[in-house]
Amino acid sequence: MTKDMTTGNPVKLILTFSIPLLIGNIFQQFYSMADTIIVGRYLGVDALAAVGSTGAMAFLVNGFVIGLTSGFAVLVAQRFGATDDEGVKKAFASSLILSSIMTIVVTAISMLSAKPLLELMNTPDNIMKDSLSYIIIIYAGNIAIIFYNMLASILRALGDSKTPLYFLIIASILNIVLDIVFIVNFNMGVSGAAYATIISQSISAILCAIYIIKKFPILKLKKKHFKIRKNYIQKQLRIGVPMALQFSITAAGAMVLQAALNNFGYKIIASYTAASKVQQLVMQPAVTFGVAMATYSGQNLGAGRIDRIKEGVKKCSIISIIVSIISTIVVVLFGGTFTKLFMSGNDLEVISYAKQYLNTVSIFYIPLGLIFIYRNTLQGVGESFVPMMAGFAEMVARTVAAFTLPLVLDFTGIALADPAAWIAAIIPLTITYYNKINIIMKEKQIAI
Repeated sequence: MTKDMTTGNPVKLILTFSIPLLIGNIFQQFYSMADTIIVGRYLGVDALAAVGSTGAMAFLVNGFVIGLTSGFAVLVAQRFGATDDEGVKKAFASSLILSSIMTIVVTAISMLSAKPLLELMNTPDNIMKDSLSYIIIIYAGNIAIIFYNMLASILRALGDSKTPLYFLIIASILNIVLDIVFIVNFNMGVSGAAYATIISQSISAILCAIYIIKKFPILKLKKKHFKIRKNYIQKQLRIGVPMALQFSITAAGAMVLQAALNNFGYKIIASYTAASKVQQLVMQPAVTFGVAMATYSGQNLGAGRIDRIKEGVKKCSIISIIVSIISTIVVVLFGGTFTKLFMSGNDLEVISYAKQYLNTVSIFYIPLGLIFIYRNTLQGVGESFVPMMAGFAEMVARTVAAFTLPLVLDFTGIALADPAAWIAAIIPLTITYYNKINIIMKEKQIAI
């Protein structure tokens, strides 16, 4: 049910909220990894490269969706923190209206642009057909992705991080089963992996909707709540659109990196695909702390507890640094072993490149972890422009590094593109966070 994060020990609240969310995110990564593992082991390196080559394109849409729906939920968290039940209902209804419109627009644009984007990224001819087949199915299922993320964001805004976890576990198990059935038993190729993902995501969205209807009276809507309210829509779009663009800009940078990778051939693409899946898994604590801080800061802003926001950020940052150091050690010691999960044979060249990438980027996990904390805290207090511009800085840094460093450092230059992007983002986010908090505290003192 709902959880008030405006009172009590900040560290305990953040960790209590984060742990179920972390488990859920890990399961979400598992069913993403299941696609890749089963494709790599049963369909071969070419198919693995085909699925991997669409990763940035999938993130382009998924990131936009996550950013926009998370932005919608910020207003819900703020109204909940201010104990405004009617405001919560109005913000939820507005989220439903905006998400419905977004589904139509995003699905149409993404499907029409799929093939041109693959061509623009220099996708190798031998994997083009499978890449297009996979991403078209993923894009066709945008409705499931949009409504799951919107409903899950609303639940988290009210302090419930456990329920999305349960539904993700169900979806993860279902996805793995369907992967095996569609790919191994029905011989559906990479299309089978895409169908498995969309069906699983649809089930989790439906379960979220049923749970909200049955268990959350504060979200029980009447016809009057669906009245178009200009002030609510403006607030949600003012927060959500920059958040969505921030994710999309970051994804555009990832697409540029993918284009640079595609020039190295399918084995490099396969190695990067395997390594990035390992990295996404070890990044989940950082992602989780970010989501927790968005809810925590949003509720406390609504309650006027700026002191609690500062304390929460400070202590969460310390925890994040410790976790980042542990993650670096784990990746350096076991990263090569993990990448072997994605291949049926013992392709030493692919494994070597994957390990090289992981060893290079893992050194920079501390600034990566702090990015999520500062970015989401800023978004939670309604500051969305600088996080968007930090995403732009990421894209520029990643683009420059991806097309210049390989000329001198070969594949190591490609690996350094991500750390270059992280450093470019953390600097403006850190400066803006401290400036924003000081401004809010001064405004509060003047009001008093």
